[in-house]
Amino acid sequence: MRYKLTLTEQLLRPLIPADSPLWKNSWEVGRLVLAPEYRCGQDLLKHCLFHTLDYLCQNAEVGNLHASCSHVLSRLYRRFGFTVLEKNVLLEGTEKTYTLIHGHPPVVLAALGNRNTQKELAEALA
Repeated sequence: MRYKLTLTEQLLRPLIPADSPLWKNSWEVGRLVLAPEYRCGQDLLKHCLFHTLDYLCQNAEVGNLHASCSHVLSRLYRRFGFTVLEKNVLLEGTEKTYTLIHGHPPVVLAALGNRNTQKELAEALA
């Protein structure tokens, strides 16, 4: 983020001061596209998101995760360790509103992982 390329960044700019720690090493969580025959429930989504974030964290500096989504989808993100920064953020020039969410990578990875993964992450972070 910080390149003025994404919707989430556009919506966050007026809400988060430029010097806020929430911008440091921040990455946007976007869409995961799966063919209909592979949409077998939340477990596959968790698995894909976990491995994507795990790979990213091993290969880049990741301090913060951000996303913009519908209010309904924000409930799913909260189950994955994200928190809501702001609700009903209006996209200028439209009637569309978004919920802005934030996650700390270790918290999100722990929420996405299975019990063994969570234990390993907790030990690595200790």
